[in-house]
Amino acid sequence: MAGMPALTLYGRAYCHLCEDMKVALEPLRRDFSFALHEVDVDADAGLEDRFGELVPVLMPGTPADLQGGAVELCHYFLDEAAVRVWLAAHGSARTTR
Repeated sequence: MAGMPALTLYGRAYCHLCEDMKVALEPLRRDFSFALHEVDVDADAGLEDRFGELVPVLMPGTPADLQGGAVELCHYFLDEAAVRVWLAAHGSARTTR
């Protein structure tokens, strides 16, 4: 059996857009099961260089999955449609409401 789908939110502790995206993801939990991993890009010089001011960034998978690079689902603001499509394709839809 496959594990629960995961999303990784790259952001910063002081970033209001990062907090907004995290809050915007919560309603999706009514329809989908997923793990959310939060990564502070300021805690890693490589991530800080990679993302710069392009945060928040939401990517599919866990931080370990993303070592080889991944395509982002969205940045700055939640693209709910894109995230819903990805979650539905990865079998995380809830069967009961």
